[in-house]
Amino acid sequence: MQTLRTESDKFRAEVTKQVSTYILAGFGIVAGLAWNEAIRSLIDYIYPLPQNGVQAKFLYAVVITIVVILVSMAVLRSNRAHDKKSRHD
Repeated sequence: MQTLRTESDKFRAEVTKQVSTYILAGFGIVAGLAWNEAIRSLIDYIYPLPQNGVQAKFLYAVVITIVVILVSMAVLRSNRAHDKKSRHD
């Protein structure tokens, strides 16, 4: 009976962790969309281009992709360092 209770507690903790992760991801998407609009407005203000300039949209996509890759690499590197430190402690 104790094993069942322990497994149930582990399952509940994992579900809570996953739901929290999804909620935070949702907030991250909302923040990302807000930044997307702000950056687009800044680019339009600094470099006024035709409304449907395909080149400008591709340039924006490339720049954002590079930024996302760099930030992702930094986060992953930080997580790995934290994991290594946790294992040694």
